Amino acid sequence: MPNRPLKMNKLRTIIRLYTDRVGLRAIAEMARTSRNTVKKYVNKWNTLSLTYKEFLSKSDAELYALFCIEETPVESNPRIDALEAFLPSASKEMGRKGMTSHKQWERYRAAHPDGYSLTQFRVALRRYERISNPSMRMEHKAGDKLFVDYTGSKLWIYPPGEQPREVEVFVAILGCSLLTYVEAVESQRKEDFISACENAFYYYGGVPKAIVPDNLKSAVTKASRYEAILNTEFERFGEHYGVTVYPTRARSPKDKAHVENAVKLTYKDIFTVIEPLHCPDLRSLNIAIRAALEKHNNQNRPRRNYSRRDYFEDVEQEALGPLNPIRYQMKKHIVTTVDKYGYARLHEDIHYYSVPHTYIGKKVQLSYTVADVEIRYNYDIIAHHTRDRHNYRYTTVTEHLCPKHRAVMEWSPERFLQQAAAIHEDVEHYIRRILEKTRYQDQANKICSGILNFARKVGPDRLAAACRLADSYGKYSFREIQDILQNKSEAIDLPEEPADMPEHENIRGKEYYK
Repeated sequence: MPNRPLKMNKLRTIIRLYTDRVGLRAIAEMARTSRNTVKKYVNKWNTLSLTYKEFLSKSDAELYALFCIEETPVESNPRIDALEAFLPSASKEMGRKGMTSHKQWERYRAAHPDGYSLTQFRVALRRYERISNPSMRMEHKAGDKLFVDYTGSKLWIYPPGEQPREVEVFVAILGCSLLTYVEAVESQRKEDFISACENAFYYYGGVPKAIVPDNLKSAVTKASRYEAILNTEFERFGEHYGVTVYPTRARSPKDKAHVENAVKLTYKDIFTVIEPLHCPDLRSLNIAIRAALEKHNNQNRPRRNYSRRDYFEDVEQEALGPLNPIRYQMKKHIVTTVDKYGYARLHEDIHYYSVPHTYIGKKVQLSYTVADVEIRYNYDIIAHHTRDRHNYRYTTVTEHLCPKHRAVMEWSPERFLQQAAAIHEDVEHYIRRILEKTRYQDQANKICSGILNFARKVGPDRLAAACRLADSYGKYSFREIQDILQNKSEAIDLPEEPADMPEHENIRGKEYYK
């Protein structure tokens, strides 16, 4: 084993005593070191052209370089040079899927038959990778990031009378306090993923500045080293809670090392407790997970006198942002064409919703939740409806119809009587008699509409006179009014009612002719 370098304060003591002409044995006793060590450094001192004053002005690093570093000639080693030249390409190839260090060693030995053995090659490769790609320690601020991931292994539920099935396990962890949240969900689909993230926010009682997922399809549409393309629905979820979605780089687990370690702790502290329970459904499984999770979060961390929960409540809880009081409702989106009647079809329910008639024939986007349906054109909301799940039905807003259709939709006896009263009381009386005498409502609506339209053509006075005349005849129809107005018969004075026949003995009466 090589000798340990002498401490510089002891070296200064040796040289000071030597310059004071103290013997080597006495110096060794006073410096508490061996005489050979004293002799070694004294001989080195004698080879240096230094005064004692210059010696005292030297720093520890300079003295170490003068007395402890041996200048040995550098000899090149062809085997080492060949290995060092091969390592960069080997390290790059190790990033490929399925590549192993043994395959790289075989390639190395094929090029250098006298090269190093497999063990020495692996040691050199690991050392090169540690130096060329070291890990960076990150400081996470309170309330800054929430890391999320799924466990590789899954839990099982055992429904009565059914086959057991696997469920996914979602894990979230805050970067500063390391407070962990775990939940079992049906799948990794975006609706389950968004619901689990939202439940994590409510578990923490606030929202972080950023949420850090990996590149699963529920969060990221296209991964990128610099700016990933996010899943539209997950991006809307982040906007709803005011959280930035900040995905990791592809194949870079170090970017979310906290949650990777949280997954390992989940296996140790939660899976080992849950697996023997054989929970019958997802709800009971999550209740059991929550009990084990609270124990995990409340136990003291290794070599610390506080737990994750304690540190969260002391440091990070106040740094979280406020929760949106309205829970996020996931929307689905489809594109459809408005039909010739002015309706957009929601294919999932086979239901039709009205849009303004000016959008007939145009492509619109339907965004719908469990309760509402929004219809957009070029990002502008043009219609909003309450969702109706009845098949082959139509939901109509009267304002969406063209004026002609809107007028037909507004037909009613009350509206006809109101319009007639605005023209003249005789017209109102005539319309009322038509509504009373016509048995089929749609037919009565058409007759009333046609009669009231005459007010715009001939004026209210002529229409009122025509209605009085027709009423005197006891004729109640559209054609009766039309004939009167065409013949201008309304100008004829109505005949006066005949006087009652006086009684007289010479008047025989109708009874006489029977």
